[in-house]
Amino acid sequence: MKKIPYGMSNFRAMREEGYLYVDKTMYIEKIENLNSKYLFFIRPRRFGKSLFLSTLENYYDINNEKDFEKLFGDLYIGKNPTKLKNSYMILKLNFSGLNTENKDQLKESFLLSVKNSINALLGRYEGILENTEEIRKKIDQITDINAVIMTIINEVKKVGKKIYLIIDEYDHFANDIIAMGESEFYREIVRASGFVRDFYETLKIGTESVIDRIFITGISPIMLDDLTSGFNIALNVTMDLSLNEMLGFTEEEVVKILEEVGIEEKENLINNLRELYDGYKFNKNAKTRVYNPDMVLYFLAQYKNTGGYPEYLIDDNVKTDYGRLNRLTMNEENRALLERIIKEEGIVAEIVTKFSFDRMYDEEYFVSLLFYMGLLTIKDSVYNVTKLTIPNYIIKTIFWEYFEKKLKEENNIKYETEEIAKATWEMAFQGDIKPFVEFISTNILNRLSNRDIVKFDEKYIKVILFSYLTISNVYRPISERETEGGYIDIYLERDIRIPDVKYEWLIELKYIKKSEKDKVDKIKEEGIKQLKRYRESRGLKERKDVKEALLIFIGKDEYQVIEV
Repeated sequence: MKKIPYGMSNFRAMREEGYLYVDKTMYIEKIENLNSKYLFFIRPRRFGKSLFLSTLENYYDINNEKDFEKLFGDLYIGKNPTKLKNSYMILKLNFSGLNTENKDQLKESFLLSVKNSINALLGRYEGILENTEEIRKKIDQITDINAVIMTIINEVKKVGKKIYLIIDEYDHFANDIIAMGESEFYREIVRASGFVRDFYETLKIGTESVIDRIFITGISPIMLDDLTSGFNIALNVTMDLSLNEMLGFTEEEVVKILEEVGIEEKENLINNLRELYDGYKFNKNAKTRVYNPDMVLYFLAQYKNTGGYPEYLIDDNVKTDYGRLNRLTMNEENRALLERIIKEEGIVAEIVTKFSFDRMYDEEYFVSLLFYMGLLTIKDSVYNVTKLTIPNYIIKTIFWEYFEKKLKEENNIKYETEEIAKATWEMAFQGDIKPFVEFISTNILNRLSNRDIVKFDEKYIKVILFSYLTISNVYRPISERETEGGYIDIYLERDIRIPDVKYEWLIELKYIKKSEKDKVDKIKEEGIKQLKRYRESRGLKERKDVKEALLIFIGKDEYQVIEV
């Protein structure tokens, strides 16, 4: 039985210490055979990037030849090694954790990070390089980042070796600067004569001699366009069809993981994992979707430890920074666009493969950024029209939580969490939906601004309901559930963590303006017919634990609840 490697990204440790490793080494062969030696690859946070880089590092490291069989023997690449295995000195840079307080401190911490990485290289290849202690002393005295890089390039050249350069989190500091709203700061470091651009220009010069291959990862392509003139050699393979499943787990892999970690309850667990964490697709022609790997391992680690479902279904490390989402929606256009995406659970848009900071708030670039962040994914593409969708239930909850926070902040909404919990539990165990609707009407709808009222429709109210239903974790709301009788507006399914919930709910939602109040009776008649039709569907007809309710909202301060 294998140990679950939650939070681990050290390939060697996983292989030597009995941890599960999902074999992705066939992609080493694929990327080696691509039409560029210099690759740029984007995936959302906590999606397995660092582990893949660690795998590359161990495969290509010239010092690992004696350990090749131990590390890779039973994997695809061990059985099908490429000609470049164990043929490089590895220089690995990681730009997370830099000091972004101001330009000088960023430059200083950037330099220190590069020096630390080069010192690690010197220690690793002490038996290959000449006079490593002298080189180290020389580098310690240098205060120019590019001079540091050129020094190590020249020393490697002397011994006739090549470097495989790996850069992890290339955009981490840039994302921090953007999140702080420091646009001028950002421009200073990446535009002409900026130290970041100069750094990448130096790397480009290095490819003319000893830097033979480069693999760069991050979570957004924002810097890629801004660096293009100085570093125009990298091929962006983020959306390459052949690499769609390189990171993330396919369902076949998840099933195998359950077997390897000794979990027997496969079918029910797979159904829940699919709804919670699956859904990602990074090329419009890809046939296979992938699960968020961090979330699957987080869930399974919790499941193994407790023998049941985790109390929190989302790992805090994966949660999108609300500050960043707020920053991206500072302008009214993007805020309205995000609300539309939440209401529609998707949008038709083309994904932009690179863009500069100056275009980040344009609609198509904003939507593309949501895609790169993992908040949207490709649903399908027909005649080159691409539909993006929210990938899974967990990402929906992130959006609902964001929506609830924005409503609360902008309308001075105040309530006790205990109130919403009590109202939701009455639905779940007493079969009484009225307290919940009364809570929403009194505490939320009545307090909304005129700007919010203008946007009122059934979908807007549905998002409000979902946003507050998920606070208590009693129900998992499902929008537009398909039945033989049509699509149910809202189906409230008991949450997997609270299996003893007594009642599930089938809800038809209607909204009319105050000026159309005379239509209530007709709408009521139609709504009741719809509910009865849904109720007759297979899988619902015989169930005694499912209740039905028609909710009619009239303006922002009136409502009717009709239980059928």
